[in-house]
Amino acid sequence: MAVRIRLTRVGATKRPAYRVVAIDRRRSRDGRALEILGYYDPLTEPATVQLDTAKIQAWMSKGAQPSETVVKLMRQSERAATAGAEAEKPKRATRAAKPKPSKKAQAKAVAPEPTTVPADADTASAAPEADAAETEVAAEAVTEEPEAAEPEAAEPAAEADDAKAAGAEKAEA
Repeated sequence: MAVRIRLTRVGATKRPAYRVVAIDRRRSRDGRALEILGYYDPLTEPATVQLDTAKIQAWMSKGAQPSETVVKLMRQSERAATAGAEAEKPKRATRAAKPKPSKKAQAKAVAPEPTTVPADADTASAAPEADAAETEVAAEAVTEEPEAAEPEAAEPAAEADDAKAAGAEKAEA
């Protein structure tokens, strides 16, 4: 039986983690392993590598061949062991704290917000006068536009009423 020391994937979708395992060469990537020899988590900063070197050496003495990736991880693990106490504990990588706002939220942020007037006596008397003047100007603008449009709109409506009346008279006769 040809034994390989390689990685097998564990973890959720888009959140990979790997186990270092001794496994028969003919088995699938995630097939049943003979023994778990360590783990590797690439999502932490720095990447977490935890290997049981005694077990790996025992399997290699029996003829197991490590994959290229496992050889790299063994070197990385040795460097981390020599660094000793200086090395920080790995921290799990996280997403950005503030997600990008949606288009709707951006539109709300751009839209002007209504201003509020303080309830002071001086500003309270001035505010109604300004509002009344604005209301009169707006009312004049509104009344002028429909008057200009009414004579044109009245003629077709009158013709339609005459046609209905003529049709009703014919139906009675």
